[in-house]
Amino acid sequence: MLDSFLLFCQDWGYLGLTLAAFIAGSVFPFSSEVVMTALLKIGLNPWLCMVSATIGNVMGGMTCYLIGRAGKPEWITKYLKVSDEKMAKAMKFMDKYGVWAAFFAFVPYIGSAIVIALGLMRSSWVFTLIAMTAGKFLRYLLLYGIFIGIVSIA
Repeated sequence: MLDSFLLFCQDWGYLGLTLAAFIAGSVFPFSSEVVMTALLKIGLNPWLCMVSATIGNVMGGMTCYLIGRAGKPEWITKYLKVSDEKMAKAMKFMDKYGVWAAFFAFVPYIGSAIVIALGLMRSSWVFTLIAMTAGKFLRYLLLYGIFIGIVSIA
């Protein structure tokens, strides 16, 4: 399944990466990093890859924000399968950082919950968008740095 989707993303290039990043930025578990790395490997422009991935991932994140803004906490756990534990961690995190918690929306496990919780809390969508975009872009920039060997994770 992942191989087929990866081939689809390669065929569609930047648009495929944007779609993969949108899915990854929403409540569905998916790795846009794998897609971006594959596209970098076949020679696509790194800056366009980072911008495409950031746009898609932020759109997915803002979808989570809108779900939170429109929903009730019990809907989030029931229909989106975001556990009470994840939501509690996200709320605790936001008590500490406020709207700037959106910067950490890229963090696996609680990123979507953070943004959903920001929506539930009716945080400013403009500040949420700015903080989330900065965090997600820096994550893709770091991934590119690792890809070309400037940054080492070992």
